[in-house]
Amino acid sequence: MDRLSTRFFPVHPDQRTAARSWVEHGERTPLKARPASSVVLLRDSAIGTETYLSYRRGQSPLGVIGFPGGSVEESDDDEIPWYGPAPSVWAKMLGVEDHRVARRHVLCAIRELFEETGVLLAGPDASSMVEGTQAREWMKAREAINEGECRFTDILSRRGLGVRTDLIKPLSHWVTPDFAHRRFDTHYFAAAQPVNQEPSILESKGVWGEWRWAAQEVADRDTTRLGDEVSQPNTVGCTLSELAVPAVEIILEKIGSSRGCIAYLSHKRPVKLYYPELAERDGDLMLQVECPKLTEGGSVQRGR
Repeated sequence: MDRLSTRFFPVHPDQRTAARSWVEHGERTPLKARPASSVVLLRDSAIGTETYLSYRRGQSPLGVIGFPGGSVEESDDDEIPWYGPAPSVWAKMLGVEDHRVARRHVLCAIRELFEETGVLLAGPDASSMVEGTQAREWMKAREAINEGECRFTDILSRRGLGVRTDLIKPLSHWVTPDFAHRRFDTHYFAAAQPVNQEPSILESKGVWGEWRWAAQEVADRDTTRLGDEVSQPNTVGCTLSELAVPAVEIILEKIGSSRGCIAYLSHKRPVKLYYPELAERDGDLMLQVECPKLTEGGSVQRGR
């Protein structure tokens, strides 16, 4: 079993005022966290395991730079052909009591991945996959979902497709700190890049999205290289910890230490709940997280 270690991460600049107010005026009832899902898309390359990162507008609880994802929506209760583990099985894997909650998070993950990247984990049956989702018609479908003009399940139904829930794996469960003005209760999933599908940013909404070598991002996390390359006003001059929530940084560590995409996806892991808390350290407010000390490959993570 992985040993736990206490890790500290900086509070994002946009959240420092809220964090300080939370401490100075006494703890209050936190705002309700919205259920959400996020998907870590993976592929192997000549240099190592890569994952798809994108820029997120506004002050997203998923970070300025993060994995595709977003809030659970009403449409995530829609009926649709479902291939893979039953919702009751997913409930056990995710550590939730209600299979309907589990189903929403899984469908949300597949929907958000498609909307934000065009990667579609769906097929006409349990052993087939849709291909060529870079065609113009698919971008129009993504835009329609984003604008609320149609539902994700409508897109699939018209094409006789069902969701391939066997193609995603549960990773971890994170809840945004209590002091935040926007809070998510997020389940993270992982999936390998499907054959003949390539991620792309949403034309009307996307700003930046790229495959990134996870090990390199971890090695360079104390530099501003990533933020400077994204080249947005709120990313230039920022380190990884200032751009990404702790969940993203920890997941990148584990991807970077794994022995490839298949090894990472096949690694047996219980879905742990992470709940960052405010802590005073060297006169600064930091986010304190209890997390496994060992990586997927068995090496010890460096402390922060």
